[in-house]
Amino acid sequence: MPIVHIVLFKFKEGTDPTVVKDICDRMIGLKNTCIHPDTQKPYMRSYGGGKNNSPENAAHGLQYGFVSEFDSETDRDYYLNKDPSHLKFVEDVGKIVDMATVFDYEPGVL
Repeated sequence: MPIVHIVLFKFKEGTDPTVVKDICDRMIGLKNTCIHPDTQKPYMRSYGGGKNNSPENAAHGLQYGFVSEFDSETDRDYYLNKDPSHLKFVEDVGKIVDMATVFDYEPGVL
């Protein structure tokens, strides 16, 4: 069963826009730099994201959102807990993010 993984960021006040762009580019780039240990190939089904532009005024300060899809919980768990590229990214982004929200789900499972 596939897993959809959603991450929303609010960057710290005063974070240089070039730093924000770099982090967002790196986040999008994870689809290519996260390599499965068995196949030695990228293992995300899909990946995308961008800056919030909702007119609903309900983002609660969250500025950027990213969505990835994995083939299984096992792949998602490897990404979260062992993938060196993702773990380095988490370390770096943690220094400049004021708030991160993460939400995962299996499509159709209620």
